[in-house]
Amino acid sequence: MKNLFQRRRPAPVTLGGAVMAARMVGVVPPGCVGVAVDAAGRTRRFAEGARMALVAGGHAWCFHPGPYQLVLTPFLAAPEIGLQLRVVVDSPDPLAAQQRFDLFLAGEGGQSVALDAFRAALDAALQRELAQGHLDLPPCTLLEEWNAFRAGLNELLYMRFGVTVDECIPVDLAGQVDYAALLAARALADVPVCAFVTAPLPEPAACLTDAAALRRLFLELPVVTSRLRLLDVDGFARQRALVQRFDHASLAVLTMPALALAAPARPLPLGAQQRRARHTLCATDALDETWAWLARAGSRANADLLDDAERIAANLEAALAGRRAMESA
Repeated sequence: MKNLFQRRRPAPVTLGGAVMAARMVGVVPPGCVGVAVDAAGRTRRFAEGARMALVAGGHAWCFHPGPYQLVLTPFLAAPEIGLQLRVVVDSPDPLAAQQRFDLFLAGEGGQSVALDAFRAALDAALQRELAQGHLDLPPCTLLEEWNAFRAGLNELLYMRFGVTVDECIPVDLAGQVDYAALLAARALADVPVCAFVTAPLPEPAACLTDAAALRRLFLELPVVTSRLRLLDVDGFARQRALVQRFDHASLAVLTMPALALAAPARPLPLGAQQRRARHTLCATDALDETWAWLARAGSRANADLLDDAERIAANLEAALAGRRAMESA
């Protein structure tokens, strides 16, 4: 007789389409790559058909390297202007201690990486660089300007996400944009943003947000610091001071007080917890800017780039100091 109480196994996730990567155990599926992550965030890759070996406290991922077709909207105010990209997860760099996409999975992957969510992350990174003037995509772009933009985009997406851009083509999205729905969605989005700034989130949501952001900082700040050490910089003293500031930021993350406590055995009100969580998110914003800065710097940073790096370091320090600040219960 069939056992009616037998636990059903979850249906296997198909990678390479709507889902780029997912947490899995066992044998790496055909055409995919396995990544084992230990408790400290160190990663190790496995080829297809291999059985992934896990250590205590670790977990495993599988991802399909692509290619993936994505359409980005570089200008928030002009949704009819699009860029059609074909991206692939970069092949392993034998000189790197950790592959960038593997670090992305360990720090930001959650339980799975949907292609739509990944596209939105790429969109946000590109929009930020264009808004801050670090990348330029003017109307009636000349060939030299387009080549400069492509080079900057390639470096940004490789440094921030570990993907390589195989193809980038401008596309007209005017016939696909529902402007009325877009405006309604933006108006609706303004309400949650205002609520996020003024009202405390429930305790579980604040804890999850803070924990995920702190994990990113814990995993990525040491990698950023090591890359800063390798740069050819105009001014050794400034480079050393910058590296020390990021080292201290990493130490601050390691010794960060618990979100829910104002002091030992003294709980912190939910509103104060929400303020702490916002400071942690501000620190991850500075971390994202640091990755973009490294993409612009390449292998050499001049005095102007160092000025910008010092600004980012100051924002990071201020955010971490706000997260650490003791508040009365």
